[in-house]
Amino acid sequence: MLGPVILAASRSDKMRRFVSAAPGTKQVVDRFIAGETVDQVVAITEDAAAKGLEVTLDVVGEDITTREQSFAARDAYLELIGRLAELGLGERAEMSVKLSMFGQALEGGHELALANVRPVVEAAAAIGTTVTLDAEDHTTLDSMFAIHEELRKDFPQTGCVIQSYLFRTEDDARRLAANGSRVRIVKGAYKEPAEVAYLDKAEIDKAYVRILKILMEGEGYPMIGSHDPRLIAIGQELARRAGRKLDEYEFQMLYGIRSDEHLRLAAEGHRMRVYTAYGTDWYGYFMRRLAEKPANLLFFARSILTKG
Repeated sequence: MLGPVILAASRSDKMRRFVSAAPGTKQVVDRFIAGETVDQVVAITEDAAAKGLEVTLDVVGEDITTREQSFAARDAYLELIGRLAELGLGERAEMSVKLSMFGQALEGGHELALANVRPVVEAAAAIGTTVTLDAEDHTTLDSMFAIHEELRKDFPQTGCVIQSYLFRTEDDARRLAANGSRVRIVKGAYKEPAEVAYLDKAEIDKAYVRILKILMEGEGYPMIGSHDPRLIAIGQELARRAGRKLDEYEFQMLYGIRSDEHLRLAAEGHRMRVYTAYGTDWYGYFMRRLAEKPANLLFFARSILTKG
């Protein structure tokens, strides 16, 4: 399987240099990354709002090594929130954050990440929106869930992400659903060992459906993160069976993938949110998008050959 190989490459400095220098890289990166600056991503947010879509905005660059970088990440989100406030876009855009970018892996990282993310959550709440804590590899999750629980004491709309390929996730989903949390469910995009995760696609999909059923029948707000037509249809059916109205759950898809489906779901009255990443440190995010779907890798290889 190519996915694990690509995920391993996402941690390689040598591969980072190769991919960054490849002639066709920019064409493919532009498909998944909504620009490098706040101005660019705010323009895309305005366009999405005009089309009846919502967004969740991610400043890429989780591979930090210093406390100073973690402060810079915090400040980048605060700058973004300030621009959204100026344009009255607070209710159309939320933020997605990776706690590793806020210093979670550094010495004293749990407390550092909490201290850095809190002002971002506060600023988001002040303009009528919220923050979702992205899930990363399984070793980070206990810290992420603890920070999520702490933030929800003052900001109950703070969301989090769970991943269906992890064995632990059904238990996490039951706890979060009972607590009334906003929860995005995704399949998972990190290289995980067989001891903690399903490796077979069919098993991951089955787990996704079981977990989504738990969320739909719970007290929280499910966010269905998938481009899979079958899982989207199952999500709609589970919502119907649970008696949920169209504003009591939402779909989420990545910027640059199945854009027609974004518009179709919005036109049907669903809340449709586009996960929109931007920034200059795009490599890790980009490689996970390649790993998720072979067609993305084929598109990248074709672009390199065409431009070479």
